[in-house]
Parts: sequence; structure tokens; C-alpha cells
Amino acid sequence: MLRLKERIGRKFDEEIRFFQGWRSNMRAVGAVLPTSAITARRMASVADPHSGLPVLELGPGTGVITKAILDRGIAPDQLTSVEYSSDFYHQLLVNFPGVNFVNGDAFDLKRSLGAQANQTFDCVISAVPLLNFPMHRRVSLIEDLLARIPVGRPVIQISYGPRSPVVPMPDRYHTAHFDFVMRNIPPAQLWVYRKTH
Repeated sequence: MLRLKERIGRKFDEEIRFFQGWRSNMRAVGAVLPTSAITARRMASVADPHSGLPVLELGPGTGVITKAILDRGIAPDQLTSVEYSSDFYHQLLVNFPGVNFVNGDAFDLKRSLGAQANQTFDCVISAVPLLNFPMHRRVSLIEDLLARIPVGRPVIQISYGPRSPVVPMPDRYHTAHFDFVMRNIPPAQLWVYRKTH
């Protein structure tokens, strides 16, 4: 019973922090509640713990997806996570020691990643609220991310609209619907992008 109360308390604290972040910067936070654990596990499932390459996470927020990536078997020092909100960033440092958190902009990874700017990653797991940005910036981001991972490896993106948040460009990248998760508020669409060559 005590363990259940502690879990409920942590969940409540997480939702309060998320709501405060959402209120302070609605453009940088894409949903009104943190991603569900079920959605986070589906997103983390694309990571390959045996690839020998680090994983790149964008927009960790309160860390629900971060936890799922670590639970997948990715070592903390093999996870680089870029968070725009300074408030979320400082809390993530406390909650997930050993993970390489960066307080930076996903749309400017050359600067945000610093010494890791030329690193090849296994995959990218993104919760950046793409629908808040113009299409040309979304396309540029996806192409930048695909240039950082091997051909065939995925960029997985969460979204809350019925269509891919990034316009399909079959000559430049392959777009595929990965999952629709009802047990998320709001229900989440997961999309995967891969280099075509």
C-alpha cells in the first residue's frame, strides 16, 4: 500500500511539473499531460541495445520516455537527450544520473550536441512537438536526424494529429505509421522515418 501511494505521489508530482512547463512555454511542450508509459515503451522499442551506438532522445520532458529507453537496456552513458526547457533539464539531471542531458535546441543540434555533433547514433526517439513548427523546419529536422543514424535505422516521432507531422518525400526518406496508442492523453500517433538510400 505504501509503495502504491509513493507511485501515485511521484506520478502526481510529474504531472504538476509537466503542467508548469506547459504553461510557461506552450510552444515547446506538445501535450497537456506527460506521455504514457505504454507509449514510451512503444517508442523505446526501436532502440537496439546491442548496436554499440548511443541513442539520441529529443524532448524528454519529465523523463517518461527516458526511463523506457533505459529499461530497454540502453546504458545511461549511451543515451544523449536534448531538452529545451531549463526546468525540465535540471529535474532530469537529478532523476537520471549518468544520462548525457543537454539543455539545448533540437532544431540546432550542431550547436546543442557540441563534442557529439559528428556522433553516429543507433536511432532517434523524438517527442519534439513538431505540429507547433512550420513544415520546412520539420522536414529539415527529420533530414538532419536521418543524417546522424545508419541507413535503415529509424527516427521515431510522437504526434497527436491523424497524419504524419512531416510531409512524405519518398525520394528523400521513407515514412511509415508505427502505432496508434489509445492509452495516452491525448491518443498518440507514432511515426517512423528512414533514409531511402
